[in-house]
Amino acid sequence: MAKQIRFNAFQINSVGHQSPGLWTHPRDQSHRYTDPEHWICLAQLLERGLFDGLFLADVLGVYDVYQSNANAALRGGVQVPLNDPLALVPLMAHATRHLGFGVTCALTYEHPYSFARRISTLDHLSKGRIAWNIVTGYLDSAARNLGLEHQIGHDARYDIAEEYMEVVYKLWEQSWEDDAVVRDKVNGIFTDPSKVHAIHHHGENYRVPGFHLCEPSPQRTPLLFQAGTSGRGKNFAGKHAECVFVSGPSKAVVKHYVQDLRAATLAARRNADDILIYAQALIITAASEEEAQAKYADYRSHIDITAALALLSGWTGVDFSKYDPDATIEYMENDAGRSALASFSQADPTRRWTVREAAEFIGLGGRGPVLIGSPQQIADQLIDWVEETGIDGFNLAFAVSHDSMADVVDFIVPELQKRGRYRNQYIGGTLRDQLFGAGNRLSENHIGRQIRIQSQESA
Repeated sequence: MAKQIRFNAFQINSVGHQSPGLWTHPRDQSHRYTDPEHWICLAQLLERGLFDGLFLADVLGVYDVYQSNANAALRGGVQVPLNDPLALVPLMAHATRHLGFGVTCALTYEHPYSFARRISTLDHLSKGRIAWNIVTGYLDSAARNLGLEHQIGHDARYDIAEEYMEVVYKLWEQSWEDDAVVRDKVNGIFTDPSKVHAIHHHGENYRVPGFHLCEPSPQRTPLLFQAGTSGRGKNFAGKHAECVFVSGPSKAVVKHYVQDLRAATLAARRNADDILIYAQALIITAASEEEAQAKYADYRSHIDITAALALLSGWTGVDFSKYDPDATIEYMENDAGRSALASFSQADPTRRWTVREAAEFIGLGGRGPVLIGSPQQIADQLIDWVEETGIDGFNLAFAVSHDSMADVVDFIVPELQKRGRYRNQYIGGTLRDQLFGAGNRLSENHIGRQIRIQSQESA
């Protein structure tokens, strides 16, 4: 049986995301990001299209690397103003029955004790449809506004992340036994105290002696996403992630990421197919190729190059205002997001991207490919990407909100269904069960199920 293709929608609780300048398009609705109906309509649209989920990006700072200030980001609506993604989940979950919700939270700036409660609450309210995209952060502006002089080093952030995961696994998986909550009205016992356990965590970065405040949610641990493709990021994903999001401008780059991620998963004593890998892409389609190409030309006329450079500078930690537009991009080590720069400098051994070319490329859809054509042509391209790279699906960016997603739902989903490459219905259940069909909990070979609470004395 041919491998089915999966879709997530890639969004952010802001006016601009992966297509800088496209908010100026007359049909774009992303300026309505503060309107609840905007998000409810999107969630219902995606559920009609049988998407796995809505993947919400987030940052805790502003893109102020370009020209050493935030002016370009503010003028161009480059992910600012920006609201909290977690607050959207109950709103959209109430309006849907099956769609999953992936939220990005930077663990560097969230204490694990309070964060675990927020996620458990969302998992309860969504009936088990919450996922967490584990990130360590990459903007110096976020670090400064949260009390640090500058961002913690790249590898040091992953060292902190390892302990962070240990704490939240103990809280989610070990603190409450399955039958701790008895709700016994006759004897006046709501929870059996003997079945609630303090975690006694005393580590290098965190001290959490007590027990989790929430009773077990449907999934206990949320479905775990990870998006890092640096060396440390891939090892972390192999150990912790159930789904991985990758971005690359070519099949060669994405295939390399996929091979490394599968290898890292095996090295962590898991199965290679224990992770689902979604690649970023933007689909521009219409009833015919001619209409799709006209739509593409129309969208390109709205790209804001300065805003694109502000976005690229923030991703990479490199101020591209200091470079000639025709200078080539080379990979350089820094403490920002390493994979963004590497994906361009390593995309094709025979090609060197210039600063201008990179800005024009990410101006529509970010660092992923732009697929243009009729429904039949797009389906061919999607199938080729899956078969040539080994990915499981796509994290779909938008150019014009919500037109881009509506085009996928109305044109591409039926075409893939006709070819037997896309599901025809949801199976129901929690998000984890929906994706893997193996129940609500982390798999038995996942590290989150293997961590144990120490006794108070040994701790």
